[in-house]
Amino acid sequence: MDVDWAELRRRCVVLEDTAVLALNKPAGISVTGERHDSDIVEAAAAAGETLYPVHRIDKVTSGLVLLAKELAAHGQLTRQFNKQTAEKAYLAIVESTGLPDRGVIDLPLSAGRKNRVRIAAQRESIRTAADRWFVDAADLLDTKNYPSVTRFVTVHRADAHTVLALRPITGRRHQIRVHLAWIGHPIVGDPLFDKSGRHERTYLHSWQLGLAAPWRIPPQLALTAAPGQDFWQPLRAEQPDVESILGRADELLHDA
Repeated sequence: MDVDWAELRRRCVVLEDTAVLALNKPAGISVTGERHDSDIVEAAAAAGETLYPVHRIDKVTSGLVLLAKELAAHGQLTRQFNKQTAEKAYLAIVESTGLPDRGVIDLPLSAGRKNRVRIAAQRESIRTAADRWFVDAADLLDTKNYPSVTRFVTVHRADAHTVLALRPITGRRHQIRVHLAWIGHPIVGDPLFDKSGRHERTYLHSWQLGLAAPWRIPPQLALTAAPGQDFWQPLRAEQPDVESILGRADELLHDA
């Protein structure tokens, strides 16, 4: 996909100051480093603007992307992601029902065939107790694995779908997508697990970011990017009250 940087910047900016630029990225556009695709960093560079990605979200994911305009801010911000002190919240629509009001997915990740991210254990060894999904240490595969934890709250239940607000405590590649799919609740339209092509996009959205920002007064970034109307497509038949859903998600996440 070719990226019109000037138009994307104008339409998607959430916050900009001397040090950072935050965008509400549409689904289908890469942040950086995708083979055979234009991406945000490349498109900005072609227009004469140098940006340094503070973090990445998948091409199929919409929502908040934070980019630094200077290296000093980039270092301060990326360290918070590396130390897992950055607060992140996502919204997802899963093609299933039956999830509890809140839960914790505590499943280590590893790389399988063709470097595909997977749970570092056999699916049948995943256990559930007190709304926590986990595997016993004895059931882990004999391969390098990475502790990975995702917390979620259920914010809306429909006949065939559920809307979740999620906090990835760790920040592994594809973490939310793999965690939800392996416990039997895949995200609607996720091409990692649904090859049907029935859906226009993947219904995962980077919704909120909170980080320390010493150059600002007060010294913090508290960012929110509401999903566009296209995000609510799986629920269109019931005409959901989006503002009510988002308000409930915000309340429940901050109570968790």
